[in-house]
Amino acid sequence: MDGNTKPRKKLDAAEMGVIAHLYRGEVYRSTIWRTRLDTTTNWSVVTLGVALSITFSSPQASPLPLVLVGILIIFFLMLEARRYRYFNVWRARCRWLELHFMAPMLKEGDLHLEECWQDTLAEDYLHPRYHVSLWTAIGRRIRRNYFWILLIQTVAYLGKLIVHPYPIQIPEQLLQRASIGPFPGWLVLTVGLVYCTSWGIIAYLSGRADAARARHHGGQTGMG
Repeated sequence: MDGNTKPRKKLDAAEMGVIAHLYRGEVYRSTIWRTRLDTTTNWSVVTLGVALSITFSSPQASPLPLVLVGILIIFFLMLEARRYRYFNVWRARCRWLELHFMAPMLKEGDLHLEECWQDTLAEDYLHPRYHVSLWTAIGRRIRRNYFWILLIQTVAYLGKLIVHPYPIQIPEQLLQRASIGPFPGWLVLTVGLVYCTSWGIIAYLSGRADAARARHHGGQTGMG
């Protein structure tokens, strides 16, 4: 701290109370947005369940619903990623207050205002921004929930092609059953492979980025 910088004054009881109410408000907002994340996940599970019911209702039923439901799953994933970016703002502020306000007050009785952690929080209120990119949010939601949804969709689709209306005898039958109208089976399966691989790559890369960020911050999560 140089000579031109005024020393930080201690927080009085009223200011401590304001911060406590601020923390409670941020927890409430993060809880609301966390509930919205669960809603979009539920929509994805329900629509996949409907597609599974239609596809496996009879051996002659078409596997097309399992292909079309992928469009809805993508839509719900993008919507959930957008909601996650909002949720992450409130979660990061709560975590920042826990690390720099709650924990030091309970452990040492000293808020360490000289470390200027409160300036970071104030800046986030003055100039609010997302703390994670859209691709990072997508990757996190895939790793948390959508990996299993996409896995079930893929396994069910391949299982339908292999088993119904009767078990395949030669590989060419798989291509024949996978064809959709004017689109040959090899093209449909290739698009499906790209579909699954792309989400897997996004999840993997975002996971590596999160791990590197955690190592950089010493395992602590917060803003920035």
